[in-house]
Formats: sequence, structure tokens, C-alpha cells
Amino acid sequence: MKKKVQVFIEKIKNAKSIAISGHKNLDGDALCSALALMKIIELNFGKKATVIYDGNVPRELDNVPLRKEAVFYKNLPENSNYDLYILVDYGTRKHLGGAEKYVNAADFVVEIDHHFNDDIVGNLCFDDEEKAATSQIIYDIVRDADFNIDQDIVDLLMLAIITDTGNFKFVRHSDVFKDAAKLLEAGADIPRLVNLLNNKDKKTVLVESKVVSEAEFFMKGRLALATISHEDYKKLDGRGEIVLSLLAQIHGVQYVVLLKEHKENLIGISIRSREIPINKIAESMGGGGHMCAAGAVIEDSLQNVRDKIINAFKGM
Repeated sequence: MKKKVQVFIEKIKNAKSIAISGHKNLDGDALCSALALMKIIELNFGKKATVIYDGNVPRELDNVPLRKEAVFYKNLPENSNYDLYILVDYGTRKHLGGAEKYVNAADFVVEIDHHFNDDIVGNLCFDDEEKAATSQIIYDIVRDADFNIDQDIVDLLMLAIITDTGNFKFVRHSDVFKDAAKLLEAGADIPRLVNLLNNKDKKTVLVESKVVSEAEFFMKGRLALATISHEDYKKLDGRGEIVLSLLAQIHGVQYVVLLKEHKENLIGISIRSREIPINKIAESMGGGGHMCAAGAVIEDSLQNVRDKIINAFKGM
């Protein structure tokens, strides 16, 4: 780790232009990790990195520190080019979105991620599937390099952990709490940060409520399946984590699936389970993810994908 960190430091020192991005349709971990790393580089090297994104950024993230610093890839100056590109929490190559051309053109690529990936993009990789959030890996780098951090960085690292663990509901390893404790000692205020995220549009909350109320149940109640039409998906403003969380609270439910009609014949799939691995189901549909939290995107009709999911769970 320390050798990798030294290489990382040298690459930052020598870089004339630096960009950072996460996966398309940013969540809290991807956005906050990218912004935290941007501020770390500025504070410790005096260099301004550009945080690039593609897709939708949920309104609930509007109030996180430095949010306005992130640039939609289509708003970048023409002929933008970066000799050092840092990918955080990107998952796989197909999730790069509009940033892909800048990644491909970069002289050197660093990736920092907690997702399984069998198609590595980075020349230098800080990957750890055991981490609950990518921000934890960044925090490890901070400590190994003895970087200076400020309140913005502390808040962003904690926000990334809060959002990717569902307010600590999905934690499986004690290191998350150890990191959170250190960030608390450094000045993070969890109630204040959680309140920053209470920022959804009314239409989003109403859609989430509707989708939950119309969910279907299979396998004697062990599988909850919710679907979002394209019309409602446009109002969702996020990935539907609240839908997944609410359905998972129902007694007897072990698996939750959310199907999102991004557009006609393009369906996003989010799968969650209490304890039993479901990542193989996502992989069988061309996706992937963590053991109990995975997903995929399929080019097919909503009805066909629904049928495929039901069949995939038979025998579970």
C-alpha cells in the first residue's frame, strides 16, 4: 500500500492537469469521494483537479460540501485533456459514461474502488471489495500519506460512508465504525450531515411511496418485486434506495428487486438481500456488484425482465 501511495503522490506532483470522476448517475459515495479527493489534492499539492460527472445527481446531494464544483461532462471546455485521471467508485468500464473518452486519452489512470471488476481500467489500482465505501480507501490513502485534511474533506468522507451503508444499516465489518469514529474525532457531525440529505423533491417522495405500495410478492413473501415505469422514473431523482430499504423492512422479505424503466426496452435492475448472496443473479444478467447488493442494466422490455427475474429466483 505504501509503495502504491508513493507512486500516486509522484503522479499528482508531476501532473499538469488532473480529472476525477465516478460512475454514471452518481450516488453519495461516488460524488463525495470525488469531491473529497479534489480537495485533498488542492490542500496538499496546490493543484486544482476537475470533478466530472455524467447522468443524474440526486437532489438530496445538492447540499453536500463543494457540490457546485462538479462539472457535467458536456459543459467542459472543448478539447479538454488530462494527463492524470482518477476514477473513484466507478464499478466497471461500462459505467464510465461520458467521461470515458477523457479516461482513454489520459497519460495515466488511477482507480480507487470497492467494487469487483474483471476489466481493470487503472494503471495504478487501490481496490478493496471488503470496504463498505470507496471513501474508506481514500481515507486509508490520506493516513498512509499523512495528508492534511479540513472540515470539507472530513464531512465528505463521512457522507460517503453514511450514504453507501444506508445510515450504517448495511455494515458487515467493524472497520467502517473505526473509520467513522476517527472522522467524528476529526469534526464530523452525523446528525448535521444526515440532515443535509433531507432535500428531496415532493414528486420523488410520492413516486417512491407509490412504487412501494404497488410492489408484488413471490416465494411465499420472501421476494419483493417493485417496478418503476419510465414516466415515474423521470420523477425518481435517484436510484430508488428508499424503495429497496422500505420493502426490506417487511417481515419475511429476504430479497428485494427494483426494476427501473430508464427508457423503452432499457431496464435497470437493483437487487438486495438480507444475508444470502445475489450477485450471481446480477452477473447472469450482465451486471454485478456486492454479495448482497448488486444490479444490472438490460436491453429488453419491462415485462420480459420481470419474468426473467422471477425465474432467476426460483430455487433460492
